[in-house]
Amino acid sequence: MDWSMVHDLNEFMRTHDLVEDPITLFASLAVAIYALATIALWFVSPPNGVQRLRLACTSALASAAAGLLFNQAIGHLWFRERPYVEHPGSLVLFTHPSKDPSFPSDHATASFAIAVAVLFFHRRLGVAFLVAASAIAVSRVLIAMHYPSDVIAGAITGSVAAIAVCTLARPLMVRLTGLAARITDPLLRPLWRVGDRFAQN
Repeated sequence: MDWSMVHDLNEFMRTHDLVEDPITLFASLAVAIYALATIALWFVSPPNGVQRLRLACTSALASAAAGLLFNQAIGHLWFRERPYVEHPGSLVLFTHPSKDPSFPSDHATASFAIAVAVLFFHRRLGVAFLVAASAIAVSRVLIAMHYPSDVIAGAITGSVAAIAVCTLARPLMVRLTGLAARITDPLLRPLWRVGDRFAQN
């Protein structure tokens, strides 16, 4: 079933340029935009110590890191080749090849870890991140980088990592957020003052 889904979706992409072009563009840009959106959570809060969105930012980044470390352990236990490697000549690869294991998907793991972590602190933003994470995961199958089971497994490992970080490691996240705020607040306060002046004029 994994292979038939990849093959059928790849054939659809190959024969429909109107679908292929936007999806390949999205796949190439989505991760960078997603990462910037995650980091932006830190800067949209007033520079005043531990804030909800700042805690979401640090927790999201820590969750992604934890999920990716867990994937490394899984990859050492069982190395699954990418679909285009297991079935040479049967697929059109719509991006650059990778030597990393196919299972679980690192992209799905990181994006779902971030989304679930954000959901812990802000429901609406968390839902938006979840929608984006789902789109990223689906795009990885469409461009022939992963089997569906790879991205499903990645979504699970990322979600588990986020739940662990946001519950078991929450006191640590609060402390790390406070330490980071001590560094960034003195730099951000002048920028916020300038922004306030512009808003008043």
